[in-house]
Amino acid sequence: MVLATIGAAFMSSLDLFVVNVAFDDIGRDLGVGTSGGPTAADLSWVLSAYAVVYAALLVPFGRLADRYGRKRLFIAGLIVFVAASAACAVSADVWSLVGFRAAQAAGAAAMTPASLGILMAALPPEKRVGAVRLWAATGALAAAFGPTVGGVLTQVSWHWVFLINIPVGAVLLWLAVTAVDEAAADSDAPRPDLVGASLFAGAVGLLALGLTKSNDWGWTSGRTAGAFAAAAALAAAFVWQSRRHVSPVIHPALLRVRTFRYTNLAMLTFNIAFAARLLVGILWLQQIWGYSALRTGFAIAAGPALVPVTAVLTHRLLPSMSAARLVAIGSVLCALGNIWLVARMGNSPEYLTSYLPGWLLSGIGVGFALPNLMAGATHDLRPDQSATGSAIVTMSRQIGFVIGVSVLFAIIGSDQGLAAMDGFVATWWFSVAALLVAAVVAAGMSPRAATPAAGGQRVMR
Repeated sequence: MVLATIGAAFMSSLDLFVVNVAFDDIGRDLGVGTSGGPTAADLSWVLSAYAVVYAALLVPFGRLADRYGRKRLFIAGLIVFVAASAACAVSADVWSLVGFRAAQAAGAAAMTPASLGILMAALPPEKRVGAVRLWAATGALAAAFGPTVGGVLTQVSWHWVFLINIPVGAVLLWLAVTAVDEAAADSDAPRPDLVGASLFAGAVGLLALGLTKSNDWGWTSGRTAGAFAAAAALAAAFVWQSRRHVSPVIHPALLRVRTFRYTNLAMLTFNIAFAARLLVGILWLQQIWGYSALRTGFAIAAGPALVPVTAVLTHRLLPSMSAARLVAIGSVLCALGNIWLVARMGNSPEYLTSYLPGWLLSGIGVGFALPNLMAGATHDLRPDQSATGSAIVTMSRQIGFVIGVSVLFAIIGSDQGLAAMDGFVATWWFSVAALLVAAVVAAGMSPRAATPAAGGQRVMR
C-alpha cells in the first residue's frame, strides 16, 4: 500500500524533470523552428499545459476523493496518467502532445491527494508522521533523480520519457488493486467547485498565452491585449465564483490568514524564478554548448541532488530558525547562484569553473527555501484546513512554474541556439529579481504576535 501510493506520487513528480531535459530533443523531432512549423513558444505548452491543469484540479479532485472514495479516484487517476503517457509517446505533432500532457496532469491531480488520504487513513497514528514525510520527500527525490533519468531515456529516444510510465504504472496499478483498502466515502462531503477550477485554468492559461506569444504577436497587438484582458476577466469570475460556492477551489477565509497568504506569494515568486532558471540552464547546455540530453542530465543533476541533503541538514543544524528566514536565505543563495552563472557563462563549455559552482549554490538555496515554503503554508491553519492549505500552496508552485516558463519565451521569442543567448542572460537577471522579491515577501511568513480573542482563545494577526 505504501509503495503504491508513494510510487505514484514519485512518478508524477518525476515527469516534470525528465520532460525538461527532453525538451530540446522533442522540439527537433516535431519540427520546431522549421519554416511554417511550430515555434519554441508553442512547444513550451508541453510543460505549461501540465502545470495549469494539475494546479486547477488538485483541490477539486481531493474533495472528489473524499466524497466518492480515495481508492477509486486513485486507481482512476493512475489509469488516466498511464494511458495519457502512452498517447504522449506516439504523438506526431506538438499540439497532440500538449493535449495528452493535459490529460496526464488530470490523472496526476487525481492521484496526488488520494494517495496521501489513503496513507493517512490506513496507518496507525504513530506511523503517520514518518509515512507523510516519506510521501512529501518524493518531490525532492524526483528532482534529484529526474535529470539523470531524463537524460538516459532521451538518449535512447524522447518517446521513452513517456513510455517508461507504462510498465511502472502497471505495477503500481496492480499494487493499488490488490493491496489498498478502500476507506469509507463521505457522501455528505460538499461537491467541489469544478466551474471555479475551469475559470482558474482558463485565467492562468490565457495569461501564459499572452506572455509566450507576445514576441510573435507584438506587445501592443490586439491579440496580446485580448489574451491578457480575457485572463483578467476569468480571474475576476473565479474570485466571484469562489465567494459564492460552498466548497471553492481557494476559500477566501484561508487567504485572510497572514502567514498562509504570504507563504503562497513567496512560493509563487520563488517558483517563477525557479522554472525560468531551470529551463534556461538546460537549454544553455544543449543549444549553446552542444551537450547531448544524456550529458545534460548528468550535468544538472548535481544541483537538484543537493536539495534533499540541504533540507535535512538545515532541519538538524538550524532547528530554531524560522521558516521565513530560511526561505529568505534560500532565495538569496539562488539569486547569487544566478549572478555567478551570468558572470561566468560564455560560448565555450567550461562546466567545472563556470556552470557547476553557480548551479550548486542554487541547489543549496532551493534546499533552504522549498521545504520551508511547504511547511510554512500550514503553520497557522487549523488541523482540518492543513490538507487544503498544502494543496493550495502546491497550486501556487505550479502557477509559478507556468509563469516562469512563459516569461522565458516572452523574452527569447522563437530564437534558438546562439540567437537566444542574450535572451537567456536576460532571463537569468529576471530570475534574480524574482528571487529577491521572494526573499522580501518571505518576511511576511513570520506570525505576528497573538492577541486575546473572545472566549479566551488567541488569534494570529
